[in-house]
Amino acid sequence: MPAILTDNPKALETMVRQTESFTDWVQFDIMDGRFVPSKSITHQHLRNLPMKLSWEAHLMVEEPENYLEGFKKAGAHKVVFHYEATCSPQEVISLARRLGLGVGLAINPDTPVSAILPLIDKIDSVLFLSVYPGFYGKEFIPEVLDRIREFKQLYPDTETGIDGGVKENNIARIAQDGIDFIYIGSAIFHQKKPADSYRRLSSLAREASAAL
Repeated sequence: MPAILTDNPKALETMVRQTESFTDWVQFDIMDGRFVPSKSITHQHLRNLPMKLSWEAHLMVEEPENYLEGFKKAGAHKVVFHYEATCSPQEVISLARRLGLGVGLAINPDTPVSAILPLIDKIDSVLFLSVYPGFYGKEFIPEVLDRIREFKQLYPDTETGIDGGVKENNIARIAQDGIDFIYIGSAIFHQKKPADSYRRLSSLAREASAAL
């Protein structure tokens, strides 16, 4: 799944138009300069940008509960927030549900899987970060795949995603672990032809999954 990360409204529109040419769903990475060092576009930018895409917001922000209503009004179908970003993840989940949003829970590479297990029956998916969040182009942390396998043994029916450092040279290995959603940013949008890159990556993932 393509993941758009930018702090530039003009670049945002360009990336959205590119994405509309090859898929109908996208994730927007949202950063506040507090939970992660960088800042990104906001829900206001998305609300003001007409698009054909359905989308979710990956909230790399402190106090994610303060962002939910804005993203709902902007058109989000789902929010994915970080376990580490709030002292009350249950409250964030409850508010998102009241707003009619789908809910995913993201965890950083050094957060124990055991920490999120009490929340699993309250969410739709778990997003495993395979980099420390905040920037495009960081190096993939392969040990995260072990964490995902551990989780899938406990909760085989819960949707899982992986985000960070996915490239052509590792996507087949990642897809072999039965992950439901592979999020890709720079390997699509930092290439000369994003649509071609997306299709190539998708083909590599499908071939690897079919070989299982």
